Amino acid sequence: MVSEKAGRVGILPAGALGVSFFYHLTRQARQIDGEVYFLERAGSASAKALRQRGEILIAGDEGLHPVPTAGILKPDLVASYEENSLPDVLLICPNPDQLTGAMGNLVELLERIHHKGRLNAAGLPFPLVVLCSNGIYYQRLRLWFVEKLEESVLFGRLPELWPDLMGVIVGRLLRGVTLQSGIREGSGGATVYRPGPRAITHVAGGNEAIRQRCCEILQEHGGWFEQTVNGSATRLEFDKAMLNLAANTLGQLYAIDDRGRLATLAIRDMIGPEHQAAIRELFRHVFQIGLAVKAYGSEDCFEDIYAQRMESLRLHERHIPSSLQWVDLKCRLGTLEPELSPTEAWLLEPLIRFARGVGLEESAHYFEDLKEKLLYKLQLAAKACRNRDDQTAGQYRVI
Repeated sequence: MVSEKAGRVGILPAGALGVSFFYHLTRQARQIDGEVYFLERAGSASAKALRQRGEILIAGDEGLHPVPTAGILKPDLVASYEENSLPDVLLICPNPDQLTGAMGNLVELLERIHHKGRLNAAGLPFPLVVLCSNGIYYQRLRLWFVEKLEESVLFGRLPELWPDLMGVIVGRLLRGVTLQSGIREGSGGATVYRPGPRAITHVAGGNEAIRQRCCEILQEHGGWFEQTVNGSATRLEFDKAMLNLAANTLGQLYAIDDRGRLATLAIRDMIGPEHQAAIRELFRHVFQIGLAVKAYGSEDCFEDIYAQRMESLRLHERHIPSSLQWVDLKCRLGTLEPELSPTEAWLLEPLIRFARGVGLEESAHYFEDLKEKLLYKLQLAAKACRNRDDQTAGQYRVI
């Protein structure tokens, strides 16, 4: 099931979430032994900047850790395979709009493995892949992955994968829904990363043995990873969607005023009594869609789920949501446009599509209206940013 490099963990890329994982999987950057490392996204400008600087700046509890990139910043997947440095577990955590690119790189990796004559079920040198980005995408992305694999078969780059190899390959594609947080300050090689407290990541997908092996490896390195009992990735995605939509989507509506000015709001500013009705309505629509697509079962009680999600928000009440970071960064760079952030796009669009597909017109209209309100606020913010001479950057926590 695992390669000869059992126990190695790769993280792709070295972003806010990825560095937080690295920090905790290396015992707060005190145990850097080559067993946990980053892999580049193919063609990544940020990875190039880190290589040029020669270190990653991580601000932990004991101060600033300048961690040398030598030994912990590997090339992209195919190049890592060529130099025999593929990990046993690969945590993929870019922006959700970059996931298809990462999945395409996995197909290229399999093509290279085939070229080397090692594409067989026994001892397949292909890692356990854990998708950790925010969003509701697991089932759709898995289908996309299968289609790309079959396309590669069609064009002769891969051999026939059915009935044996396809299950082995796709069975290693897991979903990690995480509460791990992190801060990124600055840009390029001068970026300072501030990992949040060690937090849980639930692992779903695959079969129980695959999930267990994945979590064991990550736990051995000090990570807080636990497998789900029933293996349902979509259930976890719907649970996390409630948190992300409440903090990020409603948060942007509250943080951007009618003149387009962006306030630095923490989650505690978004969950007060004056916002409870809006949060409850949001959660109710997500829950109804989840029931319709079997993410939730008849035994699940909305009030219980509502209470659990609100408690999670309270536990992170000091955090400033990632989408506010996205808006602020775009504004400072002068590139803010009235368009959804990757987090919102990969939550709102699937929910609208699911609602339409199961005939929940009220919920579809709710999320379409939410999308229109958000785009309007972003239009105001983009206009205000263009007219603003001086932009100041806050500190943001990604959840």
